[in-house]
Amino acid sequence: MRHKPQTRSKVLSADDGVDIVGDVHGCYDEFIELLKRLGYEQTPDGTYRHPHGRKLLSLGDITSRGPYSIKMLQFFHHHVTAGLAEMVDSNHGWKVARWLDGRPVTLAHGDEKVEEEIRLYQQEYGPKKASLLREQSRRLLFSSPSHMIIKRNEKIVAVAVHAGIRDDYIGMDSPAVYTFCRYGDVAGTGPDGRPIRREWAKERKVTSPIIVWGHDPHPEPKRKNGTINIDQGCVFGGMLTAYRYPEDELVSVPAKRNYSGLTDTPLTRFKTDD
Repeated sequence: MRHKPQTRSKVLSADDGVDIVGDVHGCYDEFIELLKRLGYEQTPDGTYRHPHGRKLLSLGDITSRGPYSIKMLQFFHHHVTAGLAEMVDSNHGWKVARWLDGRPVTLAHGDEKVEEEIRLYQQEYGPKKASLLREQSRRLLFSSPSHMIIKRNEKIVAVAVHAGIRDDYIGMDSPAVYTFCRYGDVAGTGPDGRPIRREWAKERKVTSPIIVWGHDPHPEPKRKNGTINIDQGCVFGGMLTAYRYPEDELVSVPAKRNYSGLTDTPLTRFKTDD
């Protein structure tokens, strides 16, 4: 077990605008297509930059299930280092980070695909480059904040988080806060082994600031009580969605296919209760 890097700042300025992207899960081709639709342009140094200085913010779960976890890890390592993007902590990110740190974790639910990608990467590029990739990825994932407070003109206007957050947790850090942000409000496990999730957004008593979250796939972006879910299950054959602030606009691109290998996906199981 190595030294855990210091957590990056959980405050992001949206004075020039911010684009928040939902769960990518290794769908790199769709991710790049979405960036181009949002107006980002690739520059000679290989980074993607917006001509108006907008920031890119990921809700986490950039790896696992899909085909290109390494490309996603490399993208965010380079762009976070360059100050062009940010990313919050997530359940898959936390699991992969602990595995990269040598901790005893069981890779499942698509995380095993990250291990396979890195194994093939080492075969192609050698152990030295693979070791550097692992360390850069470990530091990127471990240093991601539990949630991101988005400010405009020094005022809190939005919060970005992977799976959800209670309003009294905003700005706080503790094991309970991290757990809630990674997994949502979980009330145990059902007979089929799936987590029983409380609808934290449905129980929210205020509507400001807006909370943008992912983790729980819905066929379309879902607004409720000042929250908006932008996980449209790209890796399951759905869509990859971005929320643009301050425009309050949604931009989506369709998945090229269902990468998960599953026929019974969260999207096929989806039932509306509204």
